[in-house]
Amino acid sequence: MNDSQGRALDPHDAHPPVHDLPALIEALRATAAQRDRAGGHAAREKQWIADAGLLTLAVPREFGGAGARWRDIYETIRAIASVDSALAHLLGFQCLQVVSVDVWGTDEQRSRYLGGTVENRWWWGNAVNPLDTRLVATATTDGGYRLDGAKGFCSGTRGSQMMTVSAHDTAAGKPVFGVVPTTRAGITVHDDWDPIGQRQTDSGSVSFDHVRLEPHEVLQRSEAPRATLRTLVSQLVLTNLFVGIAAGALDEARRYLMQHGRPWITAGVARAADDPYQVQRFGEMRLKAIGAEAMADRAARVLDDAWQQGFELDAQARAHVALATSEAKVFAHRAALDVSEALFDACGARATGAPLALDRFWRNARVHTLHDPLDYRIRDIGRYALEGTLPDVSLYT
Repeated sequence: MNDSQGRALDPHDAHPPVHDLPALIEALRATAAQRDRAGGHAAREKQWIADAGLLTLAVPREFGGAGARWRDIYETIRAIASVDSALAHLLGFQCLQVVSVDVWGTDEQRSRYLGGTVENRWWWGNAVNPLDTRLVATATTDGGYRLDGAKGFCSGTRGSQMMTVSAHDTAAGKPVFGVVPTTRAGITVHDDWDPIGQRQTDSGSVSFDHVRLEPHEVLQRSEAPRATLRTLVSQLVLTNLFVGIAAGALDEARRYLMQHGRPWITAGVARAADDPYQVQRFGEMRLKAIGAEAMADRAARVLDDAWQQGFELDAQARAHVALATSEAKVFAHRAALDVSEALFDACGARATGAPLALDRFWRNARVHTLHDPLDYRIRDIGRYALEGTLPDVSLYT
């Protein structure tokens, strides 16, 4: 295996030349199956992502970041997802936490935390899940809080330097959002993530025992349309993971068939690639994969247009982003599951060998496609198709 400059890459090398995206993708591809079977924390691979300069994609240029368009960010995420959707998830959620600070933070907080991300190459973890109210915030007299309890599905927290967090202020009956260093006293990141797929997203639980949230660390979640785009940024991360999974499953199926495939005994052809049923199957798989990509690109363009409007964005324009996001997510959801299953119809029984881990594409898709019910997205799309009713703002739309 060679990098983009033709240099040999050793998959066991702790520091391969991964300072560009093609080299990073090939390095991840080389170890993806083995790491999927092993699970655990991908510290080396996360360092490769940092070395490739991807941690600051979503940081605005005024703070020294790339200030990339969403379409470009999502293209990067799905390119990585085509070989390793767990590591793509970590990069996507890195961008999401950056956005959280960007849209909920004060000017001082944005300068401190976004500038700090560039200067210190921080990895961000996610402990924001307002539906999980086990973490309790108790107000202190100086405007800060004490955090006690736990949060689940905390993607990227293991190995991170900073994390965003949400807690429930029971006295005020409202959620509290903030930023804390992951190593702060009283925070324990648990290694308890053991799903069937997405096994290296570090999405375990985090415990908080009398953890101090300083006044300057409290974020103010806004209901302004631009601020609520954070939800749609998150949903399009997942959408592009699905797109990448579909593309990766198609590519692996093609590689396997061309190298190892044999035509069926009654096909009357010498090569598996000439079997008419295989030709049709791959045509159907490609249609689903490129259809999902096109829908995701369309949604990213709508998001980019809305993002550029800043705080002048109105509720109706924001709702059109939500609609485009749901349309893309439904299409990509189905494509990821369908193509990753069709992989086995194309490749046959020998492709089920455990060392190949070709089932990782379906398992990864199945874990993420359970994030929120598809039915309610289709309901929103149907309401718009019938009566022009746009989706309401929610934690998922």
